[in-house]
Amino acid sequence: MSLESITENVDDAVSGFFEPIAKWLGEIVFYAVPVGGTDLPLIVAWLVVAGLVFTGWFGFVQLRKFRLAVDVVRGKYDDTDSAGEVNHFQALTAAVSGTVGLGNIAGVAVAVSIGGAGATFWMILCGLLGMATKFVEVTLGVKYREVHSDGTVSGGPMHYLPKGLAERFGKNGKAFGKVLAVLASIMILFFGLFGGNLFQVNQSYAQLVSVTGGEDGAMGSSAGALLFGILAALVGIVLLGGIRSIASVTSRLIPAMAGIYIVACLVVILVNVTAVPAAIGTIIEGAFNPEGVAGGVLGALIIGFKRAAFSNEAGLGSAPIAHSAVKTKHPASEGLVALLEPFIDTVVICTMTALTIVIANPASWGEARTDESIGGVTITSDAFETVLPWFPYVLTVAVLLFAISTVLTWGYYGLKAWTYLFGRSTVSETVYKSLYTLFAVAGSLLTLQTLIDLADAVLFSLAVINIIGLYLLAPVVKRELNTFLAYVRERESTPAARDEDERLKTGH
Repeated sequence: MSLESITENVDDAVSGFFEPIAKWLGEIVFYAVPVGGTDLPLIVAWLVVAGLVFTGWFGFVQLRKFRLAVDVVRGKYDDTDSAGEVNHFQALTAAVSGTVGLGNIAGVAVAVSIGGAGATFWMILCGLLGMATKFVEVTLGVKYREVHSDGTVSGGPMHYLPKGLAERFGKNGKAFGKVLAVLASIMILFFGLFGGNLFQVNQSYAQLVSVTGGEDGAMGSSAGALLFGILAALVGIVLLGGIRSIASVTSRLIPAMAGIYIVACLVVILVNVTAVPAAIGTIIEGAFNPEGVAGGVLGALIIGFKRAAFSNEAGLGSAPIAHSAVKTKHPASEGLVALLEPFIDTVVICTMTALTIVIANPASWGEARTDESIGGVTITSDAFETVLPWFPYVLTVAVLLFAISTVLTWGYYGLKAWTYLFGRSTVSETVYKSLYTLFAVAGSLLTLQTLIDLADAVLFSLAVINIIGLYLLAPVVKRELNTFLAYVRERESTPAARDEDERLKTGH
């Protein structure tokens, strides 16, 4: 029996078993109600409302404290003698690597195809709101993290839900938080194996096959798939090094891959610079003009919000796991750093993708506006190809870098969920890392689409659990923010601190 037939049989068997479960859970998690001629998924509304609430609660912290957040990332308020494993910049890049990925390339193309150019406007707005949610959850992640005897750190909703709720509401809060923590761990682990690992490897392999001659090319055979899977499994070596190793890789990888992608976008934009004002006008007009937009204004809004929410993961509870490893004595300092994450992911990278597509206006985008089955990464690739005929190869590199960074970060997230459930012993961690590596190999051989759909539903059900906890613990975040701001004012009032600030500005 050939390898192809074996993998097909495995795919069919898995799909046949899990498809009813995935369909049932998906109908619940992504339940939509008709609004203004289009469907509004309640989970998207849940995430957007949280962003609105926290934006108001913390007085537009994402705007008022943006500059302070940048200063923290630059190292102005670093606590080198604090507990933790990585600095602020490394924690940010590790977390960003888990969100910046194929959604920024393919997901945006889907958004502007179904929702029109105006979906970009609403995507940006959702990204700005998500900054406030990310600030809240990451502050809690650092506040209630667990520092182990060997200096390593564990954090995330599985820690701040039971600890925070116990602190605020006593025994009953602790019991409730414990239940939520176990559920959160299961959901993070499941998505890590399938969405953050298998799916990323599968899609990056598919892009590699497409630029190497397709199914008849060098990588189109089962042997090529297996070789790619083995290479993908090498990420396990980095995973063995923990967050320090991951942060060391992502602190170089994220700026590199974002730089490659943004430069390519700028090339297309600059070549068509005279079309930029009209493109911006199209985006703004499309956000409020229902003509030619699926579902009218609400259709553009919902599609934009949906893609942004799926891309930046604000409110899902995943990012606090990486941010919790930061070296700091002030939890809110890392919360401020984290609010930059949706800005980078959605406001910058997603917007650059959308603007590139609108300006280039490839034929495939026009086709996708009338046929929703056409779209995704093909549109983005075609947009770049209008100026850079060789860009599909560069896009392949970008996709591979995005995939590797996502696999690494979700490997770490899954490890923290696994050790919360099964303990931190050497045997337990080795079992997980071996399992995660096998899933990377399987990603190039199998599709397991049903399990990936199930993983998506599981991850977004985590948002329900997590945001309930965020609402209940928001007063704690308010206190932590006030404490950090007082620390900042005190530092800036001393001569030594002013000298250090000047050194950072001049580089001497």
